[in-house]
Amino acid sequence: MNGDQHICFYKGFTIQRLGHQEVAAMQRLQKEVVLGLPDNTLFVSDGEDYFHTLLEEGGEIYGAYFEGKLTAYSVLARPGTGEGNLGREFGVTEEELPKVWVLDSTVVHKSARGQGLQRYFSDLREQRARQLGGLYLYSTAHPDNEASVRNLQAAGLEVQFTRVMYGGVLRHCLAKRL
Repeated sequence: MNGDQHICFYKGFTIQRLGHQEVAAMQRLQKEVVLGLPDNTLFVSDGEDYFHTLLEEGGEIYGAYFEGKLTAYSVLARPGTGEGNLGREFGVTEEELPKVWVLDSTVVHKSARGQGLQRYFSDLREQRARQLGGLYLYSTAHPDNEASVRNLQAAGLEVQFTRVMYGGVLRHCLAKRL
């Protein structure tokens, strides 16, 4: 862990911002969690290149450590004016696309589930998006991923539509105006 990235403590977890040096640990955690899912369409995995690019383009990643081990992470993406900006699908003007932020993946190890980390991360990411000038917050979740959908709705995001995305998997598309 990099001490200068420390944010806070939450229910025995140390929460901090992650950087390029933690990407390999994130990948190991993601692989372990995804292998334990009952359906491989519930979560679309991201590769190391995605995380490095996200960090270089102003996105942020937060991790939860327990006893020095990464047990969860959560991604706040800044799509900018890129082709993949969900804002276009929600009718955001080209001028306001830079004010779109995305609550991207959250991965929680089974040993840390039920502690409210996904909800905590949603609040933290929304707060950061606001601080960074965000006006729109978007996210996607598989309709059968009840925990993620419930946590996103608890954070005030509402399902706007459901469609096939990410190479052929069904996703709810959720939105919130900040």
